[in-house]
Amino acid sequence: MNRGKRQKNPNYRPWFRLIWQWRGSVIPSILPRVLACAVFALGITIVYDFGINLALPLESGLVPSIVLGLLLVFRTNTAYERYWEGRKLWGTLINTVRNLSRTLWVSIKENDSSDRIQKIATLRLLIAFAIATKLHLRSEPINEELARFLPPKWYHKLCAMNHPPLEIAFWIGDYLQQQYEKQSINSYQLTAMFKLLDTMVDVLGACERILKTPIPLAYTIHLKQLVLLYCLTLPFQFVDELGWMTAPIVALISFTILGIEAIGIEIEDPFGYDANDLPLDQICYTMERNIEDLITLVPCVRYFEDNFTQ
Repeated sequence: MNRGKRQKNPNYRPWFRLIWQWRGSVIPSILPRVLACAVFALGITIVYDFGINLALPLESGLVPSIVLGLLLVFRTNTAYERYWEGRKLWGTLINTVRNLSRTLWVSIKENDSSDRIQKIATLRLLIAFAIATKLHLRSEPINEELARFLPPKWYHKLCAMNHPPLEIAFWIGDYLQQQYEKQSINSYQLTAMFKLLDTMVDVLGACERILKTPIPLAYTIHLKQLVLLYCLTLPFQFVDELGWMTAPIVALISFTILGIEAIGIEIEDPFGYDANDLPLDQICYTMERNIEDLITLVPCVRYFEDNFTQ
């Protein structure tokens, strides 16, 4: 029996190709500092070669190495925790939008064609909420990306709002309340839908917390100072043992230390456009595709009524 080919992992990247990849790495940002450390080490080597002994005992760097290593691990872990929390929040938003859109589409009764039009418009408001949240986290104004999911009047009104995602959440909640007053849904359905809407707003608030609570400035400054001092003291520790190999070794160690610090800076704010940030555009497109597919479906009750009722 012939077996189908195993599907390739879309996230797979060849190992040898990846180590030479420039885009997405921190090399462009740290390269000037690495070269500066190497040039400084070369200068210390030249001075030492002229007979001026600047060497320090190699053991003198042991304790600073341990302390700096612990600080860098803490810094990187803290940054990655922020990145991962942001990804979990957007995952929660995807699932909540799916659940709310499905519940809206199936539960709300359609008495005439205008009810269906309003329901579709509300489903697209869920996409608009996700896009508005993305723009809000990137400190960008409302743009044409959002216009195709909103009536022109709503779009122009949204442009004047200080907090567009909250305004969209208000419109969704107002629609749900209207459907309850029209008796298109019962109180239990209304409560369940409002709970899902509350979860969407909670995700928005949690993302704002990540965005507006950066790593404390004093910690960031102190870590940078320690990294710089450590890299500049390396030549004094190695010059007596390594001689002219001091500069390349210092460059390699500086590349490692500065790279770890730069990775923490890169991922601590995960909502931007950098290669290592969250793929918010793709996530919003996923929501759009899911909801547009949902709109094409017929709820099961109407399907059986249309196809099996004589």
